[in-house]
Amino acid sequence: MKRTIVYQIPDSYIGHKLFEFLHAKGFSRQLLTAMRHTDDCIFLSNGQPVRMNMLIPGAISIKVIIPETESETDLIPADYPIEILFEDEDIMVVNKPAGLPIHPSRLHPDHSLANAIAYEYQSRQEPLVFRCVNRLDKDTSGLTILAKHPLSSAILYQMVKSRAIERTYFAIVDEAVADSGTIDQPISRRHADDIPNSIRRYIDPVGGANAVTHFHVITRANHLALLELHLETGRTHQIRVHMESIGFPLIGDRIYHPDNHMMERQALHAGRLDFIHPITGQPLHFDAPLPADMQVFFPDISIMQ
Repeated sequence: MKRTIVYQIPDSYIGHKLFEFLHAKGFSRQLLTAMRHTDDCIFLSNGQPVRMNMLIPGAISIKVIIPETESETDLIPADYPIEILFEDEDIMVVNKPAGLPIHPSRLHPDHSLANAIAYEYQSRQEPLVFRCVNRLDKDTSGLTILAKHPLSSAILYQMVKSRAIERTYFAIVDEAVADSGTIDQPISRRHADDIPNSIRRYIDPVGGANAVTHFHVITRANHLALLELHLETGRTHQIRVHMESIGFPLIGDRIYHPDNHMMERQALHAGRLDFIHPITGQPLHFDAPLPADMQVFFPDISIMQ
């Protein structure tokens, strides 16, 4: 798919080069470089093609055709049911089920969200380049954003980097946890002596990367607490490591709470997303209800806003 976008260039850019305006609109240097080597991707309103080094003569209108690479050939389409909550020409928001990794692996080349999206696109007879913006652990359920072309991808990745995408998580722990709190503890991937290749993360005050998690209890029942969590940082396993560090690991977490078997996976759900649309600038809000394996502990609670 090739995405066409029309821009009205304001007077403030008169005398500047066109690529400066495009860079300010979120075009990455990599995308701008690709466009330099692509014929006829920028046009004036009269249809005349122009180069990116053109000096902007006035408050003009341009049409930009976003170049797209060919479809990925190493993705094996696989028929896994996926819930698409939103889709337009620029992005797709999916409610990922637990147990499905984002990307295929060497041992499981056809078992991932990428394979499921490849199947969806194959059924539409459309090419696909899989671009997942906010990745989730295999056994974490919930909302994730896919970018449908290089420009939306570049803008969304900058939004992730600047923490402009607000993600709200929900987790279940032992009810003795405090009503609310902030965990500010650095995290690193030091290898335990007895687990040389472990994916486990650790609190590391000396060499760890900064990590901050805020939580508060929504409700308590059945000797458990349902938490709402917000992250200031996005470290791997951050919520799981932080909650274990204060003595309240997530139920079902095989790595950080291996003796708890109340669930078949960690009780963690990415249930809410708030962000600005990368192309239209419109505010977007998405909710995904607690999945059945978490809802069973709190049958009368809804996290939907």
